[in-house]
Amino acid sequence: MFKELVIAAFVSIIIASPSFAMAKEGCGGVCSSCHVLTEKDATELIKKTGATVTSVKQSPAKGLFEMLVEKDGQKGILLMDYGKKHLIQGMVVDLEKLNPVSAHQLGTPEQKQPKKLDVATIPTSNAVIIGNPKGSKKLYVFTDPDCPYCRKGHVELKKLAKIAPDVAIHIMLFPLPMHPGALDKARTVIETMNLEMLDSAFEGKDIPKPTKDSSKKAIDEIVKFANANGISGTPTMVMPDGTIQVGMRDAETMKKMLEGK
Repeated sequence: MFKELVIAAFVSIIIASPSFAMAKEGCGGVCSSCHVLTEKDATELIKKTGATVTSVKQSPAKGLFEMLVEKDGQKGILLMDYGKKHLIQGMVVDLEKLNPVSAHQLGTPEQKQPKKLDVATIPTSNAVIIGNPKGSKKLYVFTDPDCPYCRKGHVELKKLAKIAPDVAIHIMLFPLPMHPGALDKARTVIETMNLEMLDSAFEGKDIPKPTKDSSKKAIDEIVKFANANGISGTPTMVMPDGTIQVGMRDAETMKKMLEGK
């Protein structure tokens, strides 16, 4: 009996508390009425990334702020929880339509992204090639060694190289502004053009720091090309015919895509 009385008293205290009253009412109204984040405060919160927040809006997914960030001429989207403790990289997808949704639809580079581009214009001299360098089929992958999706995708690319021996996979290292350590990793890989170094970077291992200015120029050329062609996120694939595919697939699916299936 005593146990039941304690539980009842505890529940009554929780229900009477202001915090519970807020939870009971829920967030079915306008989230911005009680959840606020300014561009200045957001920039301070993510200062370790070196990026500047130029706009903050409520994300289409409740409970998140959507931030438009910029660094070194690149723009991208980051999400932050209302507790202001966690950053989330990626896109919000409408489950019914399976389409990406964004609060910054008019301000993000994705809205200008073409469906195809001229592969002859891709700065492949700066690419690291895995698979068959002389393969008749060429896949171009814009990827970031510190992007968690890219790391998973890199594993699939290595599998693809084994099951599709006629494919040259051009790794276009494209460090994003929200990954402050990715630039140096990308530069070191380009300086060495070493596949083991490439794998180490995508496995999150420590690799040497870059030492040559030429690697920064190479990365700048990739970034400039990506920005000019509406590629703003990683991973992004460009198929042999120039078709742009946002995201990556498993090895078997990519093999079929390259075969036109």
